[in-house]
Parts: sequence; C-alpha cells; structure tokens
Amino acid sequence: MHCRFWLRRSLLEALWALPLVFSFPSIVGAGEKPPLTAIVITAKAELPDDNFAASAVLVLNNIGPAPIGLITNRPTKFTVAHLFPELERQLAQVHDRIYFGGPVELDTVWFLVRAAKAPEHSIKAFDDVYISSSRDLLVRLLGRRKPMEGLRIFVGHSGWAPGQLEAEIGHGDWVLGKANADKIFSSKSDHPWPSASVTDPQT
Repeated sequence: MHCRFWLRRSLLEALWALPLVFSFPSIVGAGEKPPLTAIVITAKAELPDDNFAASAVLVLNNIGPAPIGLITNRPTKFTVAHLFPELERQLAQVHDRIYFGGPVELDTVWFLVRAAKAPEHSIKAFDDVYISSSRDLLVRLLGRRKPMEGLRIFVGHSGWAPGQLEAEIGHGDWVLGKANADKIFSSKSDHPWPSASVTDPQT
C-alpha cells in the first residue's frame, strides 16, 4: 500500500507542475494513416490497479506498435485554465476539468473533439470523434464561444505492451463495448482521480 501511495503522490506532484513541464506528443496528421479502430473497455470492479478501477478506457490502435488508450471518466482536480496560464482570463468561466488519461507520459496532453469533418492535425478515432495532440488546434478550440463543447482534454494516456491487453481481456479484467461519443463526452458517470482512498497514506 505504501508503494502504491508513493506512486499516486508522484503523479499528483507531476500534475501540480503542469504549466512548467507540459509537452504535446507528436502524432500523425489526418490522412496520413487510416482511421483508428476504437473500442471501449470497462474495468471490472475488482481490478487491483487503482488507476483503472471504475474506469472506462477508449482504446485506439494504429498510433504505435501496441494499443494505447484514454481513460474517459476520471477528471482531475485541475481546470482547463491550469494548462494555459496565459489564457486564464479568457478561460475564467470555464470550469471543466482536465482528465486523467492514464499513468503513461503525464507530461503530455491529448484531446478528443467532436467535429463534422477532420480538424487540421487530428486523426479520426471513430464516428465524428477525432484525437489530436496539437497545441495550436487546442488553443483555437478554446477560443470558441463555447470552448468545451464537444471537447475533452487529457493528461497522460494508458498503454500496454504487445499482447498485454489481449491477455488481460482474456483473463476477464475488462468488459468490451462499442465506442459511444455521447457517453464519452457526458460527465454523468465521472469517477474523480485520484480517489480519496489513494491520496491518504493511512488508508
């Protein structure tokens, strides 16, 4: 338990330092690869890893040699304005949270956006949902009259070694489902990250 708490504390410290260390991962632009194949996996209640407990993960392929995912229902305590101190006044009325996408590369930012056609520097994930890591695109989206409409921002991502996710699914750790944009962009089933049970070293 102490080791697990130390990990959570380290991740929280990284999040507190976001304005100083944030970088945006480089992913290919629209049209350079075929659309991603997307599924949603939901963690079984007894999953021992607190990062994924009660989580729903959008899993994508074609980005790398193994699947990556974004946990879609774990908001952090940080608002979107925390990412862009220079836009603090512009985003003062935006109370939406940054989401914990997973414990891998917490110094990177990803986002999902719903759009009728592919925004520049994005890849189609499924249906009308696109994934991007472009800072320029994100700043443009945040400059809209309704900046967070059809937009969800993540720090970090989830990742598996080749064959690992298949083995976990075969073991029964995850329930597979179809990716659904309405569920991903809804906040009705949010499970804040980290939970109280992993921030208290006495628990």
